[in-house]
Amino acid sequence: MRTVNGFDPARTAPAGGDATEACGGVLTSFAVGAESGYNAPMNEVLLTFEGVAVTGTAALLAGLAAVLVLLLAVLVAVIKAGRRREWVAAAEAMRAEEIEERMGELARIQAETAGRLQAMGEVLSGRQAELARAVSERLDSVSHRIGQSMETTARHTVDSLRQLHERLAVIDTAQRNLTDLASQVTSLRDVLANKQARGAFGQGRMEAIVKDGLPANAFAFQYTLSNRTRPDCVVFLPGDERPLVIDAKFPLESVTALRDATTDEARKAAGQRLRQDMNKHISDIAERYLIPGETQDLALMFVPSESVYAELHDGFDDIVQKAYRARVILVSPSLLMLAIQVMQQILKDARMREAAQAIRTEVGHLMGDLGRLRERVLKLQSHFGQATEDVAQIMISADKIAKRGGRIEALEFGEDEAKLVLPGAAATSQQAAE
Repeated sequence: MRTVNGFDPARTAPAGGDATEACGGVLTSFAVGAESGYNAPMNEVLLTFEGVAVTGTAALLAGLAAVLVLLLAVLVAVIKAGRRREWVAAAEAMRAEEIEERMGELARIQAETAGRLQAMGEVLSGRQAELARAVSERLDSVSHRIGQSMETTARHTVDSLRQLHERLAVIDTAQRNLTDLASQVTSLRDVLANKQARGAFGQGRMEAIVKDGLPANAFAFQYTLSNRTRPDCVVFLPGDERPLVIDAKFPLESVTALRDATTDEARKAAGQRLRQDMNKHISDIAERYLIPGETQDLALMFVPSESVYAELHDGFDDIVQKAYRARVILVSPSLLMLAIQVMQQILKDARMREAAQAIRTEVGHLMGDLGRLRERVLKLQSHFGQATEDVAQIMISADKIAKRGGRIEALEFGEDEAKLVLPGAAATSQQAAE
């Protein structure tokens, strides 16, 4: 730092002392220097500000005062920064000590936890071994039962497959017969020459399809309803007492007349006749066979020819829509087979649900047996504990008996010396020995 007239501000201001006194000393030194060395030129008036004359000495003092104020501000900032660093260092030291204490506490807790976990692991390993042994024995028994059950099921499955192959052979034979019959049929009109032949043909095809797809207890022909009507066939669905009605009567005379028509007028008249017959037959099925609470909400109307079914859908869509609204579904032979297969799957699912319920019941019994096994194992464990305690008591008694035998043997070895002892002394020594 620069020295003016032999004055050093760093030496004059004491470390950490009063800043005001330091500033006063500096100003006094500069004032003395100004009066002694620069009195003549510094007293000249440099400028006049609002009627006040500013000399060189006043301007110099003002500048020095501003510099000193700036130095004072810097000194205060340095002192505050040092104190702040000391406080931060102290806070970090306290945090480090707290962290070390917490780390020591965590290490102690971790050691205690490891010891407890080791003890618990030993206890759990012992119990797990006992449980594994009990479960292994139970599983052996269950495996034996399951093996027997699987053998029985395998035998039943083999029998069912054999019956299924027999039924498939019958179906193949029937299919070949139907193929031969189809090759011999030259015209649907020749086969359906009258109503009796028409009814027999439709009834026969429908019965063949139903018999081939469903078990005997799932359907009935000419079933009598509560209104004394007898539909051609009813199918009983699982879980629902209401049967599904299938009607095999179809007005094929109108279809035959439509096919035989050669002019537009004849074709129009035949189409009108077909509409009338179909509407009447649909209304009869809906009124006779759809009984609320007794039959299903819809009935099937069997069309014994795929070509007739396709022709109805192509040229008489209004009849098909009216049948849907009346809850009467027109089905061809292929659609009836599909519906029968769906019903067969429903019956199979019902049987599987019954089997699943039986399996669930057996699993419940198995869980009950496992609970009883656990109770018996616990009782056996308590018996083992009691037996261990009894053996310990027996060992204590055996040790006492051995000690008494040793004492008796010592008395026998000292028999000659005991004869020289007075009777009172002998009694006293015997009591002490006891």
